[in-house]
Amino acid sequence: MSAYPTSEGELPFDAPGAGVPCKTWYKIIGSLSESSTPPIIALHGGPGAGHDYLEALVDLYEQRSIPLVLYDQIGCGRSTHLREKLGDESFWTFDLFIRELDNLIDHLNLRDRGYHILGQSWGGMLGSAYAAKQPRGLRKLVLSGAPASMPLYKQACKIRLAGLPEDVRLTLEACDKAGDHDSVEFKNAAAVFIKRHVCRLDPLPEPIQRAFRNLKDDSTAYSTMQGHSEFDTVGTLKDWEGWKEAANIVAQTLLLNGKYDEVMDFVVEPFFKNINKVKWVTLEDASHSMMWESRERYMQLVGDFLTYE
Repeated sequence: MSAYPTSEGELPFDAPGAGVPCKTWYKIIGSLSESSTPPIIALHGGPGAGHDYLEALVDLYEQRSIPLVLYDQIGCGRSTHLREKLGDESFWTFDLFIRELDNLIDHLNLRDRGYHILGQSWGGMLGSAYAAKQPRGLRKLVLSGAPASMPLYKQACKIRLAGLPEDVRLTLEACDKAGDHDSVEFKNAAAVFIKRHVCRLDPLPEPIQRAFRNLKDDSTAYSTMQGHSEFDTVGTLKDWEGWKEAANIVAQTLLLNGKYDEVMDFVVEPFFKNINKVKWVTLEDASHSMMWESRERYMQLVGDFLTYE
């Protein structure tokens, strides 16, 4: 990414209830001051995966001259870590991350010039909740591998798990029943699920590996909001029904998911039915990591959507 104009920064973030000073780290690809094109603000998944795997979006700057804003949400990467908040359900909320996003947008003076949001996975859930508030300056919204309903997502994961080899499925079930999410057996079995439904590339792209390392380094937000694994949501997100607020989204919206995605079609469909101005594309040769697995097609779809009226 060093071949492109790049700047980095930190800004103070007053996180309610944190008890310590907090900061949000961000990176800008391109120039916000010199470009007349609204930038993309990319919201990473997890929670806690960090910005790293979204670096593929630099293609949109290279191909379309769309500036890109990446940042690490509070609790991961280069932003403030709050490991002492593990299990604090009153702290790790949508409101916390919406406040952080608002703080970043205001810091970068983007309200008047406008901006796009691209949210992936959990970042898409956050993006939809943010867009439903009809924030000033939001032009277009991309929800990539984003569940519209976590109960539906849980159903999809059960379907995907049922399709795994029997020995893998039985190992996952036995480990989960025993509360064993740290053993080699569980991790090896979970890796089979990830290979089929999270990222089908072998080897995993290095930025995706960094995302997994971020989650391993600090799983505070993930453990509290998601749970112990990608395929069993037991945290505070488990009952989230984002589609119920989707009718409030006025920004033009692009929905993307993969044929082999853990976020199956029926998990996306409520967004499609309830967002007013919406387009939906399922990428045939991809799972959850579409921007890596079907990179050229993904960038074409997103670039066209953001560029043309």
